[in-house]
Amino acid sequence: MNIVFDLDGTLIDSAPDIQSVASIILHRLDKEELTLEETRRFIGEGAAVFVRRMMHARDIDETPQSHAALLEEFVAQYEFAVEKAVYYPGVYDTLLALKASGFALGLCTNKPELPARAVMRHMGMEALFDTVMAGGMIASHKPEPDMLLQTIEALGGGTTLYVGDSEIDAETARRAGIPFALFSEGYRKTPVNEMHHDWVFDHFDTLGDVIDAFRLKHG
Repeated sequence: MNIVFDLDGTLIDSAPDIQSVASIILHRLDKEELTLEETRRFIGEGAAVFVRRMMHARDIDETPQSHAALLEEFVAQYEFAVEKAVYYPGVYDTLLALKASGFALGLCTNKPELPARAVMRHMGMEALFDTVMAGGMIASHKPEPDMLLQTIEALGGGTTLYVGDSEIDAETARRAGIPFALFSEGYRKTPVNEMHHDWVFDHFDTLGDVIDAFRLKHG
């Protein structure tokens, strides 16, 4: 039985690191820094979309060339932005317990691969995951279902629960036809009752109850 997790907004709050990277770029351009609230709102659909939203929010003229240049600068800085990320309460112990219980664990994130692996190393979670699917590894990104479906395939297929925090994750699960548990304390912008989900939880101490319900229904 597999459990696949999103990363930013689900397992870790990485918005302060991302805000720092954006601030370096915006300071160079003599633009006002993003607030933490803006940063969290812009996260979820990959670095290219984040940079586009940042440009629009600060009235930076966007052409294919200007976007590509800022995206390249953003990703180059992003790989090393790991110092401010923190686990949501209960996450690490929950991952350890799931691994010890024999679940196959996957990670499926739109975060670019190098920054994703860097923050995983920094936070000591690499060994907990059997497979990782990150932005840029295939020519598709969430909410298209391909990343999630290929993550499940890499885990050997079989019954899978997807755990995420955002509208993007909810739509990815819906399109893939995979049961979805919504972590309600992440980066979502939409009321819980307006989002697709099979289960909802607000603390990782209670994810076990969701998994029990999932196993009862799908095991």
